[in-house]
Amino acid sequence: MKLAPCLLLLALARLEAHHSFAAEFDVNKPVKLHGTVTEMDWINPHSWIHLDVKDADGKVTSWMIEGGSPNALLRLGFNKSALPKGSEVVVAGFRAKDGSNRAVGQSVSFADGRKLFLGGSAPGSSGGEK
Repeated sequence: MKLAPCLLLLALARLEAHHSFAAEFDVNKPVKLHGTVTEMDWINPHSWIHLDVKDADGKVTSWMIEGGSPNALLRLGFNKSALPKGSEVVVAGFRAKDGSNRAVGQSVSFADGRKLFLGGSAPGSSGGEK
């Protein structure tokens, strides 16, 4: 019987550790970032795309884009070579509430017209919503 309270505490701790979309990102601040991939981290619980975005004046700003777990990305058609360093992409997503150069990604579009969904917490990131 003493095991049940321990399991409940572990479950609650896990839920608290994993944030929701609304906790960090703002649905009212969509972003569309045109940039160059500098790195992709395949780590749990979220993958991260590091993107250099150049503005109209040529100034480069580094962004971090949160995606779904590696397992979610694999199910959506990603693999480790799908987003190589130097790739020119457009990432659609939603900006962090704190105004930092972080966003949760919804999708990645490539110059050849391919589009991959990022399987994270952003609305439409699993490809099921339009």
